[in-house]
Amino acid sequence: MQPVLLVDREGAVATVTLNRPESKNALTRELIVALGRELTRLDDDDAVRAVVLTGSGAAFCSGADLKAGMADFGEVSVETRIDEFHAAIRAIVHSKKPFVARVDGPAVGFGADLALACDLRVMSSRAYLQEKFVKIGLMPDGGGTFWLPRLIGMGRALEYLLLGERIDASVALELGLTHRVVAPEDLTATATALAEALAKGPPLALAQIRAAVRESFSGTIDDALAREKAGQAGLLASADVVEGVLAWAQKRPPEFKGK
Repeated sequence: MQPVLLVDREGAVATVTLNRPESKNALTRELIVALGRELTRLDDDDAVRAVVLTGSGAAFCSGADLKAGMADFGEVSVETRIDEFHAAIRAIVHSKKPFVARVDGPAVGFGADLALACDLRVMSSRAYLQEKFVKIGLMPDGGGTFWLPRLIGMGRALEYLLLGERIDASVALELGLTHRVVAPEDLTATATALAEALAKGPPLALAQIRAAVRESFSGTIDDALAREKAGQAGLLASADVVEGVLAWAQKRPPEFKGK
C-alpha cells in the first residue's frame, strides 16, 4: 500500500507530496495528520532551506475527503478534526522556511487554503483554485477568509468566496494569486528552480522577512517599523551578513549558513 504522504529531498529543498491520486489527493484524517507532523519535522531540520508542497498525479488537492470524513468524525469531535487541519496551516505559516506551492489541476476547498498559505505559488496552465465550501453549505476553514481579502482585496474575495467559483490559472496570474503559470510539463522544473533559488538565500533574513510580512496586516506602521528594527538588529549581528558583504566585495555568490 502506497504511503499517503511522500517526502523527497534534493539538496536543501524538500518536496512534500500529497499522495492519494485516485481521489485527486483528497484529505483524509491520516493524510492531514501526517502532513502537519511532517511539516513540523522539516521546520526543525536545519539542512532543509525551502519546501515545495504539491500533489501526485494531475491534481494538487481536491479538499477534504467527504466520504472518508464521515467515518473520521465518528472517531473524534468536529473541533478536534478541524484543529488537525489547522495544524498543517499553522506549520506552513509559522515555519522558518519559505514554501512554494506547486499546483497542477484542482486546488479546491482546503486544498486551495493549503496553496494560499504558502509563500509563493506556481501553477500549471490547467490548474485552478476554488473556495468551493459554499457549494455544500459550508464556509472556508483553512484560512481562505484571511488569505483572499489580503491577496486580492475584499470585493474580489467576497465574489469568489460567496459564489464558490473557480479561479483558473490565467486569472490567478492577473489577480496576483500565482507567481508563475507554465505548461504542465514544465511545472516541476519551474517550481524546483524557484525553491532552489530560495534555498540559496540567507535563511535568517528569509525567516525574518516572511514573518514580518505575515504580521504586517495587524497593527500600525509603527508596529511594522518596530518589527523591522528588531529583525534587522539581529541580522546585523549574524555571520550571514558578514558573508554577504564579503561575497559582494569579492564579486562571488554568497554561501549563507543560517548563522
